[in-house]
Amino acid sequence: MNPSNVAMASGAPAPSGLSDEPAGRFPWRVLVSVVLAMVLLLALFWPPPAFGLPPVGQASQGALGEELFTNHCAGCHVHGGNIIRRGRTLRLDALKRNGLADPAAIAVVAAAGRGQMSGYGDVLGPGGPEAVAAWVWEQAQQGWPRS
Repeated sequence: MNPSNVAMASGAPAPSGLSDEPAGRFPWRVLVSVVLAMVLLLALFWPPPAFGLPPVGQASQGALGEELFTNHCAGCHVHGGNIIRRGRTLRLDALKRNGLADPAAIAVVAAAGRGQMSGYGDVLGPGGPEAVAAWVWEQAQQGWPRS
C-alpha cells in the first residue's frame, strides 16, 4: 500500500515530500510558468517597434515623425513656433531664411543641434531625426495647420 494512501485512510496528514506526481516526472507547470513570465516581461519591455510602429522609411514615416515631434520638440516649437527665440521658428519663411531649405538640413539640426538648441539625435533614435524633419517640412509647407 502506498504511504500516502495509508496516511489518508488513517486520517493523518500525508508525510511531507510525497505528492500525487510519480517520481522522475518533469515539472511542466514550473516550465510553463517560467516561459509565460519571460514572454510577459519581453512584451512589457521590448522596444516600441515590436508593438507595431512601422520601420522608418515606410509610408507611415509621417506618423512616426509627428509622434516624435509631439514627444520631444513641441514643448518649445508649439505649432511651428519657438518659445525660446521668436525668429527661429519652423515656419517655411524662417526655415529658408536660416538655411534650412530642405528636410535633410532640418534633420542635421534635429540630430546635432544649433545655437541654443541641443541636439536630439540620441533621444530620437535611429532614423528619428529624418522622420521628424520630413514631418516638419511637410507642416511648414502647409503653413502648420492646426488639427
